[in-house]
Parts: sequence; structure tokens; C-alpha cells
Amino acid sequence: MDSIISKGDARRQFLRHSAKLGAGAGLAALFGSWSNATRAAATQLRDTTLRVGTYKGGDSSYFSEAGVANIPYKTVLAEFAAGNLIVEALAADSLDFGSMSEIPPIFAAASGAPMKVIAVLRGDVNNQVVLVPKDSPITDPAQFKGKRIGYARSTTSHYFLLQMLKENGLSFKDIQPVALPPQDALAAFKSGQLDAWVIYGLVVELAKNQGARVLRTADGYLSGNYVISASNKAIADPLKHAAIGDYLQRLAKVYDWINRNPKPWATKSGQIAGVPSQLFLNQVSQRSQPYKLVAVDDAAIRSQQQVADVFADAGLLSRRLDVRPLWDRSFASYL
Repeated sequence: MDSIISKGDARRQFLRHSAKLGAGAGLAALFGSWSNATRAAATQLRDTTLRVGTYKGGDSSYFSEAGVANIPYKTVLAEFAAGNLIVEALAADSLDFGSMSEIPPIFAAASGAPMKVIAVLRGDVNNQVVLVPKDSPITDPAQFKGKRIGYARSTTSHYFLLQMLKENGLSFKDIQPVALPPQDALAAFKSGQLDAWVIYGLVVELAKNQGARVLRTADGYLSGNYVISASNKAIADPLKHAAIGDYLQRLAKVYDWINRNPKPWATKSGQIAGVPSQLFLNQVSQRSQPYKLVAVDDAAIRSQQQVADVFADAGLLSRRLDVRPLWDRSFASYL
């Protein structure tokens, strides 16, 4: 314990030097003028391994393009299909941190999972939509009564559906809810097993290409807040805390690069996904706002509280939840 505490000042000096040089600066460039203690802390950080939850074609795929690929510690990337799976991995101590919507952490907090929300990614809500078949007679969510409605449980689509039903005087009891992962739901939608589908991401463009019609976007229903969460264990480890903070700075530069370079981003994204780059350019042209990584603030916490209250009112949480203890502001200085 004493050795960890004694290295705290050295670690902070390392981070100050790193910040001056910018993300991506090599450790060798820093060592020359450092004290032995600072050099030792930097060496410790270099030997630290950060386990990152990501998605296929996610932000970590563009570090080279954004000029932040020279990472001064070890990383192990694990791909997941959805944010709720990243939360499960965090709870099981299989990951140190990862991104998701503001919804999976609510269910994690309700179950006592050892994790915190550490940053907010403000982003698009127009890539989250309600789809209906091209020849569907449905023109309004008020017509959902008795219909088979697809969604992904414990995600933004779940919340989006709850809000639309409530707005039209309906509840889950009035529809035939069908909870499916996105790819399974795409197959069900294509085969006519769903009357409507509340969904997000690339599958929206795939379904639209095959004739699906957008009934609603999530603009006005979702906050646009996506979050990055970390395990309590990683947050408490001084070296992993420093590595996560550094990684957050790199992610912020990645999103800035994506915002400024939509065509190169779309080209590489299309190659990774094995689909035409135009599908990703469509997302850019239709988005509600550019992506930006920011520190935790009161507005983001209030937004998540509103979401938690909706799930509690719908009987999907065992109790009403105060989300404030779920948030950690100790990474604010990095952003």
C-alpha cells in the first residue's frame, strides 16, 4: 500500500508531462528530464494492461487515423454486440471499461454491479428509429395495439418503445412485445414476423435498403447521451485510473477526427462491416448532432434519472433507483 501511495505524485507528474506533449507521445520522449520516481511510475504504466470493451468498427478502430495509436500501456480489446453485454463483463471483472447507452448501467446499479459511469458521449439519436414494412398500414404508434413490436431489452429501443406507448395511452400489456437481439430481429422483420421494430445502428440502414419505412426517429424521445463506464476495481487502481483517463483523451480525438472526416470514416467502416460505405454516410447526413466526449455533468445525471424512473414506473425495476451514486467525476480533468 505504501508503495502505491508514494508513486501517486510521480504518476501525476507523468500525466502532466504527457498532457503537454499530447496523446500519442512516446514514453522515450518523456524520460530524458524526469526524476527516477517519475520514470518508475511511467514504466509501471507501460506495464499496465487495460481491458477495453468495444464494438466491431467502433471508436477504437480509428486510433491510427486520428493520430493517437501510440499508446503507452498495454490494451486488450474485446468486441461485444451490445452495451448490456459490456456491462455484464464489467460486473464479472472481465473488463476495465467500455461504452454503452445510459440504460444498461441502470439495471447494473439495481443489481449492485461494481461499476461507475465515468464520461458522457453526446451523439446521434436519429439512427434510432421505429421501422415498419414498406406496405404496412401503420402510420402512427397509436396503432400498435395488439401488434407484434420488436425491440432490444434493456436498451435505448426498450426505453424509446415505453415512451411512445405511454404517449399514446398504451402499455406493454396492449402490444405483443418481442425482445430480440438486432440481427435476430432483422431476420424476423424481413420474414414478416414483426409489425414494427424499434431499433438502432447499422441494421436501420440495412432494413431501409430492403424497403423498410421509418415511422419515427428517437429525436425528442432520447437524450443523445451515451456513456462510458468502468469497473470499481479499475477506478480504484491508480495506474489503471491513469490509463483510462489517457484512453478517454484519445477517444475524444477519435470522435473529433470522425466529425471532420466523414468520408474516410465511412469508407473504413464499410470495409469493416462488409457493406457499402454509403450506408455510413447516410447516418452522418441524417444525424441529430455530432459526437463529442465530455465529462460527467449534472444534466447527464438528471437525464439518466428520468430514464430510470420510466423503467421503474413500468415495473421493470424492483425498486425506484437513485442514480447519483452510479456516477464518478474523478476523470473530469482528462476531458
